[in-house]
Amino acid sequence: MIGRYYLSYLPIIFVQVSPIACLLSTLYTFGALNRNNELIAMRASGLNIFQITKTVIIFGIILSACVFWVNDRFVPSSMALTEKIKSQMESGARKTKEKGHETISNLSMYGLKNRLFFVNKFSPSANTMEGIIILEHDDKQNITKKIVANKGVYRDGLWWFYQCITYHFDDNVQMREEPQYEEEEIMEIPETPYDFLHQMLRPEFMTISQLNNYIWKLSESGATTVIRNLKVDLYQRFTSPLTSIVIILLGIPFSMVMRKRATGLSSIGLSLMVGFLYYVFNAVSIALGKAGVFPPIIAASLSHIVALTTALYLIHKLP
Repeated sequence: MIGRYYLSYLPIIFVQVSPIACLLSTLYTFGALNRNNELIAMRASGLNIFQITKTVIIFGIILSACVFWVNDRFVPSSMALTEKIKSQMESGARKTKEKGHETISNLSMYGLKNRLFFVNKFSPSANTMEGIIILEHDDKQNITKKIVANKGVYRDGLWWFYQCITYHFDDNVQMREEPQYEEEEIMEIPETPYDFLHQMLRPEFMTISQLNNYIWKLSESGATTVIRNLKVDLYQRFTSPLTSIVIILLGIPFSMVMRKRATGLSSIGLSLMVGFLYYVFNAVSIALGKAGVFPPIIAASLSHIVALTTALYLIHKLP
């Protein structure tokens, strides 16, 4: 189990280490060329900065594409597996339980038609729910209907609720009429047990297509805060792989002034500090996006745009 735990970390390690590896390799490669005066010879032969660094830039683009692919295809399942193994190790469990045979407690989900579900116990294998509360909202997020049921069973493509009480509310969130009690009632709920089960997935455990589909479903619920946070996560999936190529471009101007030892050490330190600030700026931008200060797409891309602009400016200023 320990071996599986560390093996499942390999895609995550690849995605996280790639930008730092790119920065260090860029500093070492061009720093060595500069110390041996090979860059001077290249420039004297008529080559510009782009021609000298073209191979490294192309490598960075290819690596960014690989990071994007691994981050979407393997990292979500790897994170889910490591979380599962870690949980089993901490609880002392030796055998893996099938998720379909587990009982999920305290399930909450945003559904279609502006519905918010709260379920005390959900059994995917039996297609049953217990302790059900459903809140329906209007476009202004005011509660228009509340359904409380003791039990729900999914069969023949329909949800059957038992010991069900329905409350109707007006625009002032006051009950319009007496609550309606039904011993057994068929509910018009489009969500299936499969939908309820997969809402348990956290955004970091979803692929881009799953996350995009989840956002589309929530767009009908009016849960603006949740949707905004998920959109930031979605756009970050597209922009975060660009870190490798951006960090290479940031490393190029610093590595090309590493001629003397003291200058080289200061350039390495400065470039590492710039890389660290790049990560800090990205984290702050993401936090501001989830707080609603920045639009999601701006929050996910702002740090990369600023870092790329800075890198191109520094490269342009090279002698």
